[in-house]
Amino acid sequence: MNLEELKEQLKVQIIEQLNLEEVEDIDNEEPLFGDGLGLDSIDALELVLLLEKEYGIKLENPKAGKEVFGSIDTMANFIAAQLAVKE
Repeated sequence: MNLEELKEQLKVQIIEQLNLEEVEDIDNEEPLFGDGLGLDSIDALELVLLLEKEYGIKLENPKAGKEVFGSIDTMANFIAAQLAVKE
């Protein structure tokens, strides 16, 4: 799977995991929290679970979550890097 496919897959997974209604398109660079998509701390926990369940990635450092979950781009890059290390 290439990075663009991973980004599209992540968008679908986030919409399903967080039960978001009718999100037309999440911009890859749009912030997921705050002024962007408007996610909150409960959503952050759901994203941690998504990483573990779908990709087998455990977020060892909770402070890293702020950087990892910055946008679709940062999440996809983090996942790709973690999966590359496992291979």
